[in-house]
Amino acid sequence: MTARAEIENTLGRAAWGYDENDVDLIAAQFTETATMTMQIGRDGDTIGPFAGREAIRKLHADSLEGQTDQRRHNISNLVIVRETADTASTTSNLSLLSVENGALQVLSSGWYRDELVRQGDAWLIASRHIYLDLPY
Repeated sequence: MTARAEIENTLGRAAWGYDENDVDLIAAQFTETATMTMQIGRDGDTIGPFAGREAIRKLHADSLEGQTDQRRHNISNLVIVRETADTASTTSNLSLLSVENGALQVLSSGWYRDELVRQGDAWLIASRHIYLDLPY
């Protein structure tokens, strides 16, 4: 498998984990020392950083706890900005959909900026910044 395909799979597993309420799957896509930040709207304050795999897992678990809908994270337009044998920088777009009571709606759009590292046979997210156009 190519590095690009492995990186796409890492990002896809993180999204799938959220959509399927599997916080362990989400956390497994991050390094032990990963960091994550978020910004909502162009003038929004930066939220975080959330430091470490466990803090990132807890953030997702807390977010999922109050949701009654089915979320679907669609990642597109993946660009590998920089790549070495063991590191990669990527940007990708996000469309966040919600299904509840038989209705589909778009909750938000935005993008991810990820720094990934190869650890053994796996690519893991070392840092992630999420930008959302609207609150989720």
